Amino acid sequence: MEIERKWLVKDWPKGLEAVRTLRMRQGYIALRPTVRIREEADEAGVEYILCFKGKAGPGGLSRTEIETPVERGLFLQLEELIGKPLIHKEQRRYPLADGLTLEVNRVDAGTEHEFFYAEVEFGSEAQALAWKPGVLREYLDREVTGEKGQSMADYWAKTRGEG
Repeated sequence: MEIERKWLVKDWPKGLEAVRTLRMRQGYIALRPTVRIREEADEAGVEYILCFKGKAGPGGLSRTEIETPVERGLFLQLEELIGKPLIHKEQRRYPLADGLTLEVNRVDAGTEHEFFYAEVEFGSEAQALAWKPGVLREYLDREVTGEKGQSMADYWAKTRGEG
C-alpha cells in the first residue's frame, strides 16, 4: 500500500541537505491500472523496477502498489515495447525531523515540460492526514494530493500520448 501526499513546488528546498540523490528514467506500459517501469541509479548502482498501481482511494491518499525488481534485459525489452522517450527525473531525499522523508523530484529538466514536485510517504492515512509541514509550509504551499491530472501517469499521457 502506498500512502502519500504530493505538492507542486518551484525548486529544491532551501536549508535542507539531501541524503540521497537518484537519477531515474520511467515509462508507462498502461495507465489504468498503472503499469510502469523505472530505472533508478545512484552511487551504489542501478536498479530496474516493474511497478503496478491500483486506483487511488477517496481523497487520493492511498492505493495498492506492487513493485518488483527486474533484470536489465527485461527492462530494455519493455522500454523498446513502450517505444517512446522515457521520463527523466532527478530525485533528492531529505530527512524530516519526525522520521519521515521528503522526496523532491525534478522532471524532464531542460525541456518545455520541466517541473518539480514533492512527496511524503506515510505509514497510515491517519498519519498522513495529521501531518503538518511545519517549517516547510511555505515551500509545500500547493498541495495536489488527489487532484485529477496530477499523477505521473497523467503527465506521461499529456507529454508522450496515451497509447
